[in-house]
Amino acid sequence: MSKNSALTWRVNDIVVASVLAVACGLLYWFWSAIGYDALKATLILAPEFASLFGGVWLLAGVLGGLLIRKPGAALYTELLAAIISALIGTHYSAAVVLSGLIQGLGAELVFALFLYKVWNLGSSLASGAVAGLFMGASEFIIYYAGEMTPDKGLVYTVCGVVSGLFFAGLLAWLLQRALLPTGVLDSLASGRSRLKPRGGR
Repeated sequence: MSKNSALTWRVNDIVVASVLAVACGLLYWFWSAIGYDALKATLILAPEFASLFGGVWLLAGVLGGLLIRKPGAALYTELLAAIISALIGTHYSAAVVLSGLIQGLGAELVFALFLYKVWNLGSSLASGAVAGLFMGASEFIIYYAGEMTPDKGLVYTVCGVVSGLFFAGLLAWLLQRALLPTGVLDSLASGRSRLKPRGGR
């Protein structure tokens, strides 16, 4: 298989990425529903730590990138998941679509920097962390710049990175590792990689 064809989306990639996005969109909606009151309380008592709740909303991008392994997969799954959660209805209304775009770009950037060739724990953690960075920095600038001091904004952003690292980067990697032996990923680039000889990439 040529390098170009290896990076070309197939119908199966689109279908799986879309199904994954719908599942994560439902997860995002559920997380918003159960965590909204706790998040509001945190914003009142210690707003700089509120972004520790946000890593869950970054899962679709990192997981989509790891499973599909094609340019745009992380952005596509994260953005579509955000759109799905907005259509279902959340406390954050249509603003989640903008968040999904920004966070998806953060997750996508890491895989792009690795030229879509490195799919290990390090790239997964980095993708989650950068998505968290984009989340924390953008939310501070767009929503909280008038409510938080710059030092609290920095803490908010760092907490976003930590949350993205664990709830998106680590969790996505663990989910992928758990799915690989089942064979359900064999039609995807991530699944086919386990079938290659040990010396292969």
